[in-house]
Amino acid sequence: MRKILLVAVLCLMGVLAAVAQENTASVKKEDDSLPRFVSLRSNPVNARSGPGVKYPIEWVYMQKSAPVEVIAEFEDWRRIRDWQGSESWIKSTMLNKNRYAKIITAGENNLYLKSNYKSQVVARVEDGAIAKIIKCPQNNEFCLLKFEQIEGWMPRKDLYGVYPEEAID
Repeated sequence: MRKILLVAVLCLMGVLAAVAQENTASVKKEDDSLPRFVSLRSNPVNARSGPGVKYPIEWVYMQKSAPVEVIAEFEDWRRIRDWQGSESWIKSTMLNKNRYAKIITAGENNLYLKSNYKSQVVARVEDGAIAKIIKCPQNNEFCLLKFEQIEGWMPRKDLYGVYPEEAID
């Protein structure tokens, strides 16, 4: 009787584990696909030549919230590409899913009140500045950004951290 009960319990555990795994797989979101943009959780962030601490540090990122593109994954390491095209490996705990954009067009860039070039300019933003992405509507060449206390619209072409046709709400 104990053997039958033990077998029944083990079978039930196997079924529950399979159901849990299936549910976990179905929960995987589109934002876990590759490639995808994420941001640096803190500073400094060590970027390595391979997926592990045994690999040498190639680069140290010093700009918290800077956007990077995840292009590959290995265990808890992410291969990223930065705004300059450099690729390296970062521990996944050093990244977060908050979306930020880095201004990549040289010089001062206009931040508009509305999503068009004829709108009032609310600020001028230097290249290299980082802003939180509020939204990037579908079929719109502008994204709404927030720089500390200032919000405004900037053309996607001036940003690293959002794909050309991507919609962010």
